[in-house]
Order: sequence, then C-alpha cells, then structure tokens
Amino acid sequence: MTFHPKMQSRIEGITVVGDLRWRAWNGVIADVWSVECTEGAGGEYVSPDPRLIVVLDKTGDGGIDVVTTPGRYRGNPSEIGNPLCYVPAGLRVWSRVENLRALRHLDLHFDMATLGTRFADELDGYAVETPRLMFSDERVQSLARLIAAECTNPSGLNDLYGDGLTTALFFALLQIGQRKERKRSQLPPRQLRRAIDYIEDNCLRNIRLQELADLTGLSQSYFSHAFKASTGMAPHKWQMRARIARVKKLLERPETSLTEVATAAGFADQAHFTRVFKRMVGTTPASWQRGHAA
Repeated sequence: MTFHPKMQSRIEGITVVGDLRWRAWNGVIADVWSVECTEGAGGEYVSPDPRLIVVLDKTGDGGIDVVTTPGRYRGNPSEIGNPLCYVPAGLRVWSRVENLRALRHLDLHFDMATLGTRFADELDGYAVETPRLMFSDERVQSLARLIAAECTNPSGLNDLYGDGLTTALFFALLQIGQRKERKRSQLPPRQLRRAIDYIEDNCLRNIRLQELADLTGLSQSYFSHAFKASTGMAPHKWQMRARIARVKKLLERPETSLTEVATAAGFADQAHFTRVFKRMVGTTPASWQRGHAA
C-alpha cells in the first residue's frame, strides 16, 4: 500500500477508546474510531486528501457540528441524527461536540491519484472540490455502515466486496452518472490557449481545478465543462496526456532510471507510473525506453 492519509489534527476533550480498526481498498482507506467526549469537546482538522466523515453511533441527546469557520457553529447540531461530512483536499474544518458522552464514526480517505485514474471519464472536478458538511443521505449512510462492518470484522470478506462497497459509495457521494448532459459553451480561444499553456507548463505536479478557474476568471464547474466542450477531454485528462508526453522525453535519455522518471513526473511510485503509462501508451515504460532511448 503506497497511499497513506496525512491528517493533521488538534483535539480537546476527545479520548480514543480501544484500538483503531481500519481497512484499505483500491483508492480508499477506511478508519473506524470510537471516542469518549467531554462537554464542549472539539477539534481542528486538515488533510491533503479528500475524505468523508460518517457518524455511525452516538451516546447522548446532543450532536456534533462541523464548520469551515471556527466559532460559527449551528444552534442545535442534534437536528441531524447521524450526519455525513464530505471535506475536499486541503480544506481546514473545526468540530464541536455538544451533549454527547461517546461517538463512533467512520472516516474514508480518498486517494485521488488512484480514483482519478480509475474513473477519469466520470469524475466531475467541481463535485470533488465542493465541501458538503452536515448532510444526510440514506444510501451513502447504508454503504458506510457496511464498510464499517468490514473494518471491524476480524476476518472480513473478499477484498472485491470491500472494493465494490467503496466504489458504490464514491459514486453515490459524488453523484457520478446522475448528471444530465447539457450543451456547454466552449472557452474563447485566448482563455483556452492560456489554460492549455498553464497545464502543459505545470503538468508534472498536481494542478487544482481552482487554479485553472482563477486563471480564466470562471467558476470551477463552468471552466471544467467549457474546457471539455472545447477539447473533447476533461482538464485532468489533458494534464495526464501532457505529463506522459513529458515523460517520454525523459525516457529518451538511456541513463535515466524508471524510478527517477516516476518521481520527477509526480507519480506515487514506479508501479503507479507503469500502470498509467501502459494504459495510455499501450506498453510499459521500460519497453518504450528500450525502443526509443537515444
């Protein structure tokens, strides 16, 4: 496993009870936490990866609230029974617990390098980067409980079962496949050229959709759809194509190792690099290098 969530947190009045129970599937890591809470307990959290927090069970008449601005909590967090919170990558959030003695929750951490490759044609960058805090969704909640059961089951079922559950939840959470197709306007030539130049100049690092939207003065959703209407592919797919083109230049140097190329090109590791390269080029990087190195 190469994906490791790097959550940073600061908590007060929250004590973890028992051992952390977790499982890893293709592009998703799931943690089940049981905690005891004192009155006014809370925390501050930020992670470089998007995640979903699902309240499974709670003891007490109150609730938990999660906000993006410290101190701006709701008056009655117990109105939502067991809330869900989707937090995009890099978004800092604060939580407060009110009138609860104990809490059990599931955290799902999404590896977008893997999921973006698996579902490149279906993903909507706007949905991935839009926070959804304190919401209810019976379908997502039901899938989350099945995932939590897999985490706490000592033997567990086949990994394909867990992978199927996390995939179904990911699709339901981001409503993949449920968006109606609408005819979108294309980007003006100058904006399109500016966006393409920026992507190709920065293709070896992770480019956030917000960067491209700011570059063109558009919303993330409008830019994403207008770019695809103009080029026939999503921005992240254009970036991956540009990254592979840059990688080929690196591979033309016979003295360059595949590990060096994978690192320089921003891939998680050599295995991830090989999978993406083979999917897009039709052969492995090693085979391509043997046939094209100077």
